[in-house]
Amino acid sequence: MPMFPLGSVLFPHMPLRLRVFEPRYLMMLSELVNSEAAEFGVVLIERGQEVGGGEQRFGVGTVARIVEVGVSDGFIGLVAQGDDRIEVAEWLKEDPHPRADVRRLPELDWDPELQPLLDQAERVVRRSLAVASEFEEPVWTADVELAAEPLPLAWQLAGIAPLGPLDQLALLRSTSIGLLLENLIRLTQEAADTWSATWGDELG
Repeated sequence: MPMFPLGSVLFPHMPLRLRVFEPRYLMMLSELVNSEAAEFGVVLIERGQEVGGGEQRFGVGTVARIVEVGVSDGFIGLVAQGDDRIEVAEWLKEDPHPRADVRRLPELDWDPELQPLLDQAERVVRRSLAVASEFEEPVWTADVELAAEPLPLAWQLAGIAPLGPLDQLALLRSTSIGLLLENLIRLTQEAADTWSATWGDELG
């Protein structure tokens, strides 16, 4: 599978917007839009930068399914949608863009008994976004519209929670929806507590 290492985590059911300008990724994009499988893998960069190559990468990521391609201000604009989670079995020779043999991880099962936990996670994440907006410009607003179905909603809550990439990666590796929601609530509450304490100290 063609791979696109990034400095951020892509979750299932979350949008991905990219401005593509590196020749190796322009070639990859050209190959993809002319093929039946218009998808590529996204993994988090462990060390290094998005531009230039030579970066080290984590081995768990998400398939990005291309839904729109356009040209704007001299760049290729790409919109994709997070799909299945993947695990890298082996990194292959870059020719010229990153490629890997991957296996798709099984989709997590939804249990209706988890509805109260999902409701709590949504309250915590939306409240944390409201708190974060008082200190910085958030990527997502507290009233952002999300999916109505529980499984996509759980992943979208993980995607919009104001967390760092390593915390996001831990959530992406979840082996059950229950663990995903429990850790999402814990990590989001810890982040909100940290902001409040830090900004309270500075204001004091």
